[in-house]
Amino acid sequence: MTGAVQDGFERARAVADAVLFEGYVLYPYRASAAKNRLRWQFGVLVPPAWTAATGEPAAQRTACLLEPRSGDRLHAELRFLHVRRRTVERLGPDGRYTEVAELELPDRVVVPWDEGHEERVLVHERLSALTGDQAAAHAVRFDLPAAVEHEPVTDADGRTVGRLVRHRERLTGEIRPRVEEVPGPCRLLRLTVGVHNTTGTDGDPGGDRESALAHAMIGTHLLLGVPGGRFPSLTDPPEWARDAAAGCVNEHTWPVLAGPAGTEDVVLSSPIILEDHPAVAAESPGPLYDATEIDEILSLRTAALTDREKREARGTDARAAEVVDLVDGMPEAVRERLHGAIRGLREITGDGADGPGSGDGGRTGPPSPPRAGPSLPDGPGHPWWDPARESGPEAAEAVVVDGETLRPGSRVRLTPGARRTDAQDAFLAGRRATVEAVVGDLDGETHLAVVVDDDPGTDLRRAQGRFLYFKPDEVAPLRDGEEAAP
Repeated sequence: MTGAVQDGFERARAVADAVLFEGYVLYPYRASAAKNRLRWQFGVLVPPAWTAATGEPAAQRTACLLEPRSGDRLHAELRFLHVRRRTVERLGPDGRYTEVAELELPDRVVVPWDEGHEERVLVHERLSALTGDQAAAHAVRFDLPAAVEHEPVTDADGRTVGRLVRHRERLTGEIRPRVEEVPGPCRLLRLTVGVHNTTGTDGDPGGDRESALAHAMIGTHLLLGVPGGRFPSLTDPPEWARDAAAGCVNEHTWPVLAGPAGTEDVVLSSPIILEDHPAVAAESPGPLYDATEIDEILSLRTAALTDREKREARGTDARAAEVVDLVDGMPEAVRERLHGAIRGLREITGDGADGPGSGDGGRTGPPSPPRAGPSLPDGPGHPWWDPARESGPEAAEAVVVDGETLRPGSRVRLTPGARRTDAQDAFLAGRRATVEAVVGDLDGETHLAVVVDDDPGTDLRRAQGRFLYFKPDEVAPLRDGEEAAP
């Protein structure tokens, strides 16, 4: 495997850890927390006998396009978590071990827990060996046998006070890669990789999802690389490959280009849909293993845990202990970095068809496609914050409401209706506002960009271009001498 593909795999693993293995242990990182009793939500492949009882699949199918060019070898890496059920035993004065609900130590409280152990299965095959009938002969089978492991638990003085007992159930699986030629203007292959949980059971396995998880592959995802080859994007395929891309059938996973932008020799196939070239934010202090929170909030909440809660988190899992230690030792400068970041500024030229929205949702902008970034304030035409710059190509300069023509500078009373009202609107209803611009979006809708007259931050909003947007039927012209409701 070349260095470029190795680097791409490394970046892909970091992303997979962030979106798949996060969620492995949820804030507040204690086994006693209710939400930590329902885990393992993504990429779960159970034995075939358990699919009906659990609603989880037994297999994934990844299909993507490949221009082999000078590449002749496929490198694949299957990653997943395998459950190890951990119990806790106390060492008695008679030298015997007794299972207990918890083992309290000065630095941690050790409790029973289902650990997830990372497993990797590698595939290295020539593309020519994965075609036609010979592909079946190159399926890669793996067998993780059942096992029991013991780990001593010692106190601060190094004396053994108990032990952890980890039970691992048998898990077998198979990776089935195959390539086939796709007609087109250049040599193009369709690469299909099936991942199957083949664990067998004797008769009816019984039990429920909890029983099946011991034999399941969890957070299952694939890394694919072909040195010297090129994977056309399935998310945004080139025009000549669109029909071929439409013929790629993916089941319970989705492949995207991994590695740095501009590289196309590595794919990450994930049960969570990602964009091409995903990357972990540079500001992230490290894995926090909770897929539902942003880093800043999660770090602040973790820092606020009591000493007893932190001790239990440390005793719950090694990853949870890492999070507590990470937050406790986080410098203030690193914590401040989590508050927000501007990825970059660029000039947007042309007809301003990006629309007035900025992806914030709510009243900060009408619906529009996501923007790649604001333009520089000293660029040609309108400054980046001017709503007139963001208007659709056919936005009107004025709009008639109740017989009155509203344009920039017009006074209005805000009257949001029941259709689009949210909590913020309840505070804005009846307020006086000034129209800053009449704008249009890509759907042909007209909106009024306004600032609220008695908002103490009006001047700042104008300077930054942070306006509120209302449709014409959500405002009423404010005539001279007319007062709005307080």
